[in-house]
Amino acid sequence: MRASIAAESAGIPSVSVICDGFAGQARATARGLGYDSLPLAATIGHVDAQSYDVMRQNFIDSTIDQIVAGLTGDEEGAQSDNAEPAALDLVFTGSVDEVNDYFILRGWTDGNPVIPPTIDRVERLLADSGHDPWKTLGAAASSGRDLTIWSIAVNAVMAGCRPEHLPVLIALTEILADPAYGAEHSGNTTGADAVIVLDGPNSSGLGFVSGPGAMREGAHANTAVARWLRLYLRNAFGFTADEHDKATFGNPTRPVLCEDRGCLAEVGWPSIAEQLGHSSDVDVVTLARTNSGVIIGSVFGATPADIVPYLADGIVRVTSWELIHLHGLGHDQYRPMLVLSPLLARVFASAGWDLPRVRQALFEHARIEAVAFEQFIGLWSNLAAGRPQLRSLVEQGVLPRVFGESPDPHRLVPVVTHPDRLLVAVAGDPTRANAYALSNDGAHGWWTAKEIDHTPASDLVCIVDGPRGADAPGLLG
Repeated sequence: MRASIAAESAGIPSVSVICDGFAGQARATARGLGYDSLPLAATIGHVDAQSYDVMRQNFIDSTIDQIVAGLTGDEEGAQSDNAEPAALDLVFTGSVDEVNDYFILRGWTDGNPVIPPTIDRVERLLADSGHDPWKTLGAAASSGRDLTIWSIAVNAVMAGCRPEHLPVLIALTEILADPAYGAEHSGNTTGADAVIVLDGPNSSGLGFVSGPGAMREGAHANTAVARWLRLYLRNAFGFTADEHDKATFGNPTRPVLCEDRGCLAEVGWPSIAEQLGHSSDVDVVTLARTNSGVIIGSVFGATPADIVPYLADGIVRVTSWELIHLHGLGHDQYRPMLVLSPLLARVFASAGWDLPRVRQALFEHARIEAVAFEQFIGLWSNLAAGRPQLRSLVEQGVLPRVFGESPDPHRLVPVVTHPDRLLVAVAGDPTRANAYALSNDGAHGWWTAKEIDHTPASDLVCIVDGPRGADAPGLLG
């Protein structure tokens, strides 16, 4: 589709050929790139699962006519817009049970009961924030809907969030509106889902917990804020099967991962937010889309040398087709995350290892055979043309030298380009020797961090000039 958009930008008519069933996601992607109603032509079935002869005949029987219609302006056009309620419209009245049944029918929930977002409840959540409810933080790239403070609050009420969580939700919305994150890709077929990482001096005061069960539902703040994200993606971004979510399987909502700030200070390591360039003195929320997670259980050993190989094996086990984000679908856009329990972080720290040394050791051990890497990016996928060989990519200057140090197809090569591409978080039960590895989906939800501003907004304050005293003007609410 990017080729079509490049053509359209140059004034050349185009039609994007898509697989059957991908129209909603294609429209969302085009809208996110600034081209709504881009002409589409669908194949019959999925081309990856068809023989050449079947695919060719299907193309002749169906797709060619759609291409001609798209180029001549005779296509039916984009999906018609359904009438949507305005922000203050009363959409339904009834009991709590009846409201939930209605919301489920309309696809406005995640399938679980919600707190009905009455105007009174939404206003109370916003009451002390100072924010103009109709202030817009951007537009949802996939749906074109405005991302207003009011819409954030409506979904916050539904998810059970509290007023003190609003600054976190606003920062998350700023990430979703950031083109660098790429929220319009949230519905791709592999079903990667967002993981939220939180760190900062106010995290525990806001109710976020980082201890036992750090990635499980239970802690209210961790659970409710993550649920808000899923609801907001559904209701503002069209993250549903009817619109642009084409996940084959998908993942359950992951609660917010709050880092163990005390342990990080003890071992002298930077948080995820600091690894991404932010200060430790401010609250920061980070968002990325991750595909799979692997538990690295019962890590045995009292020294870094004992435990590094097992931790690195976890990173390898969670990494397979995602290597197309290192080369193929993207370039150098693969950043897995390893979550260490505080106990394991202290094993490294007691041996004098800082985080760069840990990353270097993981980089040296998290390796696979070159032939396996080439299978993932060429033989077993159709996302890197020509079944590229790693040594050729090194010779072309596309990949670092470490990927082509010998002609042996069984040589070991890393799964990332550089040690700093490995992100390391610290959270979980401080008495357990476990870790968790998460693969990420590259630019389909790139690691993006925003600082959380807890300062009450002045949107609804009027500054009145006049003889009000020696120095300061008067403030009227």
